[in-house]
Amino acid sequence: MIALIQRVSRSSVTVGGEQISSSGEGLVALVAVQPGDTEKTASALLRKMTCYRIFSDSSGKMNQSLLDVSGELMLVPQFTLAADTSKGLRPGFSTAATPAEAERLFDILVAQAGVLPVHVACGKFGADMQVALINDGPATFWLQESRG
Repeated sequence: MIALIQRVSRSSVTVGGEQISSSGEGLVALVAVQPGDTEKTASALLRKMTCYRIFSDSSGKMNQSLLDVSGELMLVPQFTLAADTSKGLRPGFSTAATPAEAERLFDILVAQAGVLPVHVACGKFGADMQVALINDGPATFWLQESRG
């Protein structure tokens, strides 16, 4: 699984002109599922996202995690992150999980996040979403968990 995480001051997701979710200060995670990913992969990626130390401590150093700062988490399914861009000028998507498997694992990730002591919001799987965010820093990181 892949997550492109961004430290944000706020974010929202709109579908069909209607805002379906929003979050405050914390992280937006664009998430892609790849073939071979499992519930264990989802758990490991969630742990990495929520414990990754990218928030400033009292000295101004990136030394605190989302959990440390009681931040909010926006999870957005984004299959294009799994694209194969190594050849040509058009992405290939054979490196992304099937839609059914990706939705299943994304739903598991959301459910796992739901037990954390943070506000969790999410996008809508398979929808044409407009994601708005204010990237704080900017601070953006690519996280990837091994499959299996």
